[in-house]
Amino acid sequence: MANCIQCGRKLPALTFGRKICQWCVQHEAAQRGEEPGNAVQRVEVVPWLRSQSSSRVVTQALFGINIAVFLGMLFAGVSILDHPAGQDLVRWGANYGPYTVSGQWWRLLTCVFVHGGFLHIAFNMWCLWDLGALAESLYGHWTFAAVYLITGVSASVASVAWNPNVLSVGASGAIFGIAGALIASYYLGEFSLPRGSVAGTLRSVVVFVGYNLVFGAMWGRTDNAAHVGGLVSGLVLGALIARVAPSPDGVFRRIGVLLVGALLVAGGATWLQRSRAHFFSTDQVRRSLVEGKTDDVIARLEAEVRQHPENTPAHLYLARAYVIKGDYAKAEVELKRLIELNPRNESVFYYLGFTELEMKHPQQAREAFAQLLKLNPNSAGGHAGLAAVLSSENKYSEALEEYKRAAQFDPEYQGVFYHMGLMQSKLKLYDDAIASFLKQRENEDDPDNEQALAHAYEAKGMQREAEDAKQRAAQFQDQH
Repeated sequence: MANCIQCGRKLPALTFGRKICQWCVQHEAAQRGEEPGNAVQRVEVVPWLRSQSSSRVVTQALFGINIAVFLGMLFAGVSILDHPAGQDLVRWGANYGPYTVSGQWWRLLTCVFVHGGFLHIAFNMWCLWDLGALAESLYGHWTFAAVYLITGVSASVASVAWNPNVLSVGASGAIFGIAGALIASYYLGEFSLPRGSVAGTLRSVVVFVGYNLVFGAMWGRTDNAAHVGGLVSGLVLGALIARVAPSPDGVFRRIGVLLVGALLVAGGATWLQRSRAHFFSTDQVRRSLVEGKTDDVIARLEAEVRQHPENTPAHLYLARAYVIKGDYAKAEVELKRLIELNPRNESVFYYLGFTELEMKHPQQAREAFAQLLKLNPNSAGGHAGLAAVLSSENKYSEALEEYKRAAQFDPEYQGVFYHMGLMQSKLKLYDDAIASFLKQRENEDDPDNEQALAHAYEAKGMQREAEDAKQRAAQFQDQH
């Protein structure tokens, strides 16, 4: 199809000879005075003109929300300068299949505003600032906002569908959606600028998409499923807008197009719910374990992992059920299967380490906790687990240092000050032990902690304080 040599608009099919569109012909006639004064002249806003700061108000708002969430994580104590712990990302709204499809569907959107480190958010915000402003100037404020959110959720749906057991965070899926919309609009839309100017920007966007997809495929930590999901949904929305509702004045057409996009994403989420229905049993399994129905849970989960061997939550709960049953060998097998499915799951190495300790395999336990600390050097559980290994080998000084590191990274880690006190008592550092047990008392009321505190007081000859601690221990024991 030919294009007007003056404005770049596409000419009707089977246009021969004449390379100037009717609007340019009419415009030239008006300039020569050959058109009546009341003739209607078609006026189009140049879509790529970004001279007013107000044209990127939505881009600025999205940028601000992302930065605010990042700072909120920082002030909350999340280690965001490197790689935050998985549980921290989940707490802040990460997209994680077992939680998302179990009813926490809001994660499909919240994960778009959560980032996994300084470099992660820096790159995404740089891309958002440029591509967002470009798309906002083309589509207008509210259309751009809708495209961004719809493609962001679409990216999250694709991520769960392809990688149901991987944590996913970041705005890159929505940014790919904007890139896809721009590509479709460039190819299919009608613009006032010459095609040469449009082609230059188009090449930049295509290169951006291609480079990031290739880079994501090479670097295993990149969620390319989300990128592809955002890109495809953006291409569809951009094409529909360009063909069905190109004019910003066609409000109802635009709304219709966006509703179609939203319905397609909702359909994908519905399919996801049905195809991943086996994830929904996790809450019921947890309740059954609490109620003591361990044998029933084991029978059900053994059948589940046979039918869905990729269901990592089922493997994890099956391992926990085996531990409750005291069958540590079978728990070890399930945990090692989980590592094969996802070698970056911190929780698996944590449970495996303590399972190996129960089996009197200190070297294997040490290796599991070392791998956990390799994945996350700031893991309180990893340091506490390594301390437990050292304690089992009677290396109390080294164990104490590891417990101190665990307390530094998470002062509320279960029993960390109690175990510190035990190590200090072993080393006859009774003043330090008493301080640790009293610190543990601030966190929880525990009869074991009170008994250990009483022994430390007795070692110091503080009989009255020791009796008080024993009375508290008896009181807490009766409550339990």
